[in-house]
Amino acid sequence: MSDTTLAWQVEETNFNAFPSLQQVVYRGWLLRFSKGRPRRTNNSAGPLQANCAAVEDVIEGIEALYRRNWLPPLFRVPSFIPALYDRELAARGYTSEGDSCVLYGSINQIDAVADPRVELSPRATAEWLTTMGEFQGHSPEGRAIYQCVVGSIVVPVAFAGLRVDEGLAALAYGAVHDGLLCYESVITDLRRRRQGLAGRIIASLAAWGRQQGAAGACLQVEASNTPARNLYDRCGLRTELYRYHYRRAPN
Repeated sequence: MSDTTLAWQVEETNFNAFPSLQQVVYRGWLLRFSKGRPRRTNNSAGPLQANCAAVEDVIEGIEALYRRNWLPPLFRVPSFIPALYDRELAARGYTSEGDSCVLYGSINQIDAVADPRVELSPRATAEWLTTMGEFQGHSPEGRAIYQCVVGSIVVPVAFAGLRVDEGLAALAYGAVHDGLLCYESVITDLRRRRQGLAGRIIASLAAWGRQQGAAGACLQVEASNTPARNLYDRCGLRTELYRYHYRRAPN
């Protein structure tokens, strides 16, 4: 499998692991809508396939749909698509932001060991959602939207939590699609960081993912988040498969 083929497979897995509340497929582009979510994959437009229509042929229709829904037009630009897409947006005054990278690793490179202290559930419990909202600093609106997003996942999913002193101290979830495990929402209580808790969560989800038939694992992270990238490297997610950034419409 070529890197580009794998990249498209990972894109599809990411879409399914963090679904949008609404979406439109338009001439090979996927437009995702989740109202109050800033930026993020599920509130932007991006290519769904290699032979999608050129930007100049769809941009007016895409802009109209986002503005109709009271959202700023936002394009997600993966690094493995032709550079002319990015150049066209830049020429129209779209500004660049949110440089992120997608990491990948074979499931055999990850220490896939189920930790008895890590709780796994096929559904996000009220406690898990409340703790995630606190750790991520969500507003009440953000908490409601996040709950709807994770409640919309159709592919196999496991919500993981690690307790310390009776309280949840580290959280994440994993979703499996087409032989890939996608990690999402990996986070640790600020007071409990640098204790290896996130690594234990990642290992337990890898063990679960392997049982679901996953042969590889992927994860999205901000390119500038060095501590997180070091963590994922230690856990076995060592290949930077591709990057992406966003282009935001001028005011």
